Amino acid sequence: MIDWSQCTAVERIPGKVSGTWLFSGTRVPVKALFENLEGGATVAEFLEWFPGVTQEHVEAVLEHTQRSLAEV
Repeated sequence: MIDWSQCTAVERIPGKVSGTWLFSGTRVPVKALFENLEGGATVAEFLEWFPGVTQEHVEAVLEHTQRSLAEV
C-alpha cells in the first residue's frame, strides 16, 4: 500500500470528502486520477476535467507512486 502521507501534492482532512486522500487544495480524490487513466484518459484530459488539479500535482503523485512501487 502506498503511504500518501509522504507526498506533498496530496492531503487528507478528516470530514472533507470522507477523509480520502485528495489533491492538495482541492476536493478531487487521488484515486480519480488512476481511475481515469485506467479508463483511457490522458493526463491532459484529466487536468481539463478537474481544473483545480495542476500538472505539478499529477507529476508529484505519479512520481511518488513510482518510487513507492519500486520499494516493494
